[in-house]
Amino acid sequence: MTVNTSDAVNMPDENSDSRFFAGQGDLKENIRDKIRDERVVEAVLFTMGRSVDLKQLAAALESTKEEALAAVKSLMERYATDASAMQIIELDGSYQMCTKPEYYNELIRVAKVPKRQVLTDSILETLSIIAYKQPVTKAEIENIRGVASDYAVNKLIEYGLVNEAGRLDLPGKPILFATTEEFLRRFAVDSAKNLPQLDTDREAQILHEVEEEVGFKFGFENLEDTEDNITGENGIFNESDGNDIS
Repeated sequence: MTVNTSDAVNMPDENSDSRFFAGQGDLKENIRDKIRDERVVEAVLFTMGRSVDLKQLAAALESTKEEALAAVKSLMERYATDASAMQIIELDGSYQMCTKPEYYNELIRVAKVPKRQVLTDSILETLSIIAYKQPVTKAEIENIRGVASDYAVNKLIEYGLVNEAGRLDLPGKPILFATTEEFLRRFAVDSAKNLPQLDTDREAQILHEVEEEVGFKFGFENLEDTEDNITGENGIFNESDGNDIS
């Protein structure tokens, strides 16, 4: 008897079905792993109460830095879109959980308010030079400003905004100064490399004023090294005395 193949019924392929369900199982497992990774990162950041670098997060997850970064970035996005009072901020490659700034006024009603740290024009000027030229010696700061900067530098160190970042390989081994993680936190910058760009006209004006005051011309390759009073995106740096950064 001849069988008409066109009328044959296609029977299910058991191997194909098993591969399909295995794939579904792998997908669900990957989703569970992703959710757990985010929860672990969330737990670590909440418990530590300070910035945590990727090496530590990877150790907690028993994973690679790349996997830890993926988890923290996903968590950052969720906190940014959720109706949450918390946020996760990046601080030069480390991450910290903190409250969103819009809840500050409510928090200070019950939380202890830290002592206000006031930045005068001279201190802001010094901080601006360090931020844009770092690492920099005190002699370089004073050459740019035209005045002694011991008090301003010491105050910035006291406030935790600046620290010693090594020594220059020159006679006397002068100390190099750079901004700190606290500087990034206070001024809402994720990295010193991402500081606001300076206005070219303002840079030229400042350079001219500094040259007149100091009495010689600077051979800087980049005018941004001479900024003496910088205005950030959020208006944090300004020209009035008694600038409050708390």
